[in-house]
Amino acid sequence: MDDYPALNLFWTMLWLFLWILWFFLMFKVLTDIFRSHDMGGWGKAGWTIFVILLPYLGVLVYLIVRGKEMGRRDRALAVQAEGEFQDYIRKAAGTDDRNTGPRHVDELARLADLKNSGAISEDEFRAAKQKLLT
Repeated sequence: MDDYPALNLFWTMLWLFLWILWFFLMFKVLTDIFRSHDMGGWGKAGWTIFVILLPYLGVLVYLIVRGKEMGRRDRALAVQAEGEFQDYIRKAAGTDDRNTGPRHVDELARLADLKNSGAISEDEFRAAKQKLLT
């Protein structure tokens, strides 16, 4: 450990972190190039060549020129994914707004409470339940 002092270890770790961060940023830009729908094939090819041949300059220019659209696409993708996830949760939980949706479940529970408390008879409960489910 005497040959490699703590400050050198710190600098090595810093450069390693920055190197990993740089690759993450470059891959993020490359995925955004191919994800963007407002750019044609030649535009995508041009940006890709620019980012691969001159990576530092290409990524920085891309972020300056198309950074706002990149952020908008990320937000739109996140909103879409959240909506699809919520739809899946509703479907898996059985609370789709069909005949057995959450509104019907709450009304059936309320009817059952009324029947159990004696406020309505068994026949009234069946009639209300049949009306609710049809």
